[in-house]
Amino acid sequence: MSHPAPASPPPARRSCLSVPASSASKLAKARELGADEVVIDLEDSVAPEAKHRAREAARGELAGWSGPGVSVRVNAPRTRWCHLDLAELVALERQMVSVVVPKVESAGDMAFLDRLLDGLEAAHGRSHPLRLQALLETPAGLAHADEIAAASPRLEALILGYADLAASLGRTTAGAAALDGWLPAQHTVLVAARQRGLQAIDGPYLGTADDEPFRAAAQRARDLGFDGKWAIHPAQVAALNELFSPSEQELAHARAVIDALAESERAGAGAVALEGEMLDEAVRLSALRVLARGLVTDPPP
Repeated sequence: MSHPAPASPPPARRSCLSVPASSASKLAKARELGADEVVIDLEDSVAPEAKHRAREAARGELAGWSGPGVSVRVNAPRTRWCHLDLAELVALERQMVSVVVPKVESAGDMAFLDRLLDGLEAAHGRSHPLRLQALLETPAGLAHADEIAAASPRLEALILGYADLAASLGRTTAGAAALDGWLPAQHTVLVAARQRGLQAIDGPYLGTADDEPFRAAAQRARDLGFDGKWAIHPAQVAALNELFSPSEQELAHARAVIDALAESERAGAGAVALEGEMLDEAVRLSALRVLARGLVTDPPP
């Protein structure tokens, strides 16, 4: 049985810090860095022979997790570890956790995950379905971004992954660092996400410093309309939180949109406009995303 999409947007993901599941010290530090989401990684940062140990470590961390939002990057569909990772997460019965699925390439990948999770959750009597984030990092994933975005009611975000995509495209190091070269991929992911009301998250900059190139890449993603960006080093978290936080003017406009639509509903009115802009459900969801990026310090009614 498929679960309905959530009525409200997912939590803010201005900064998503990826941390290896195998490093207890890094995970402990990650809780204190102010990231909106800590991504416990079972995939790229874990060697094949260490997958089982990393899965056990992630289970232990999640059982007692406190602090920021948390997700787990499982191993990709078609690997021998994906179903084991998902079974472990379902058994935890932790409510607020999402699953980052790497190398998603088709709607079929999402259908496989839906069926597997439906069965696992039914077996465990889980009352809160796991939410999914699809990491698009291959040419096939980009080519099928629209159908992937529409494939599962569990899906709440699309993420653009650069390292694997650069490798599969044959890009040089210089090409992978060139901002303009990624514009087509960014637009593809952003449009697919927005068409389905999903978050659009930019993948990590291929460097570990909080330097000018990193900030330029983050600012480009923010200006394009992305909701947040991944970080691969703790030093980058504060900059992402700053860059992806809405201004007071943006927050005020978002509140006004929510208020205007709420008043229209109470009055039984039809079309409603605000400052010359026609308001509808898509505009409301956009306003809620703005408030979510502000850490919902001023929650919508």
